[in-house]
Amino acid sequence: MNDNITAPGPIAEVVETAAAEVVHGNAWITNQAAVLGILLIILAVIFRTASRETGGWKKFYSIVPSILLCYFIPGLLGTFGIIGDPSGDLYYVASRFLLPTCLVLLCLAIDLPGIGRLGPKLLIIFFTATAGIILGGPFAVWIVSLFDPVSVGGEGANATWRGLSTVAGSWIGGGANMTAMKEVFGPSKELFSAMITVDVIVANIWMGFMLWMAGRSGMFDRWLKADMTAIDDLERRVETLYAGKARIPSTADLMTICAVGFAVTGGAFIAAEAIAPWFEANVPWGARFSLTSMFFWLIVIATTAGLIISAFPAARKLEHVGASKVASLFLYILVAVIGLEMDLRAIADYPMLFVVGLIWMGFQGILLFTVAKFIKAPSFFIAVGSQANIGGAASAPIVAAAFNPRLAPVGVLLAVLGYAVGTYGAWLCANLMQGVSPG
Repeated sequence: MNDNITAPGPIAEVVETAAAEVVHGNAWITNQAAVLGILLIILAVIFRTASRETGGWKKFYSIVPSILLCYFIPGLLGTFGIIGDPSGDLYYVASRFLLPTCLVLLCLAIDLPGIGRLGPKLLIIFFTATAGIILGGPFAVWIVSLFDPVSVGGEGANATWRGLSTVAGSWIGGGANMTAMKEVFGPSKELFSAMITVDVIVANIWMGFMLWMAGRSGMFDRWLKADMTAIDDLERRVETLYAGKARIPSTADLMTICAVGFAVTGGAFIAAEAIAPWFEANVPWGARFSLTSMFFWLIVIATTAGLIISAFPAARKLEHVGASKVASLFLYILVAVIGLEMDLRAIADYPMLFVVGLIWMGFQGILLFTVAKFIKAPSFFIAVGSQANIGGAASAPIVAAAFNPRLAPVGVLLAVLGYAVGTYGAWLCANLMQGVSPG
């Protein structure tokens, strides 16, 4: 880790590389082409078996959602050291190239007025998730201090609360906010490395639960007595808009879809590479809002461009030949690559830190479901509102798409809000954790 780097954007990329090295350092197969091939075979087998209309597979997938397997099977292979991505290159390509391209293509079918009618409940749930992280951190530290004060104590740069401040930054905003907390509170390198592992594992376990909930959304919505009017209206409007217009895509159609998606992503890269350094040089306080992060601008520009392009009839017609299906392909590849980040063996190395993380996440979950039950918010709001905090723009669209691919941009819009409030919320959380820490 290069402690001399102070810009949030570059450090955030170092953080991602360090996380990949921690998880995949001893994997058996690390060749990127081989790992990608294995991941695609896994995805093909899952979707082939999930498409069966009869027999045992149909019953199996009625219990276990296919997208959950797309996430956890790579995770298990990574956990047992069979495959890995120690350089982080696969994640970089998937998150920087496939994710923004996917968002561009999904935006072609978006209904912005319909999203606007989702109402205030979505924001209430989002900020409830933020509050759950802010309050859950000190609560978890206090609980663990009752039976193991040493594990949440420490002094100076080795004080556990300093390391946990970076987790708070990641779980409210993202990598840039995590980096900001590292610079503000200065945990030691060893403590920071441990926190990366806690962040990756606990956040991915939570994401797995969100994906499982997406496959059981009807059950959860009935328990929540959710008001589904706005979501049903949005889905109905989109389906009506494209009903009966689909046709078999030609090679020209597929090339056009890819050209639009990747060209916009390329343009977003060029713009982001110019905008982020400008903010870093001229508006240093913008780091608090992730304005110095290239990834932030990449996602924002790609999504905005996709929404603008969707206003043109010629672009919207690409949905008739499968733009969202191509986007879903990219999205599932990203799901599988993210799944690789999970290595459950690391729990044995930092058992009490994982206990803190699990209590922390559990506190947020209980608060979310309680508020959602009270205001009758649908499970979609819970999943997207929470993941926009916990996972940011890299995973919130995945969870949203698990409910409906055309709702993925909702996850991006909330994730951008998470970037904005992440540093402030994490700073508050860190000070509360310091207040309850023993020693």
